[in-house]
Amino acid sequence: MASIIARVKNYLRTPQGQRNMEKAKTMARDPRNQQRIRGLLSRFRGGSTHRR
Repeated sequence: MASIIARVKNYLRTPQGQRNMEKAKTMARDPRNQQRIRGLLSRFRGGSTHRR
């Protein structure tokens, strides 16, 4: 049985995997999504929103 990493690598080589990777990269560049991620990370870390 292939490891999870190998399975992910194989998926990313497929056309569907490539499309999903590009979609994820586009979403990651969006400032609104970046703000949401910072908020979630802050909550998980249990710190203030001004933490670096």
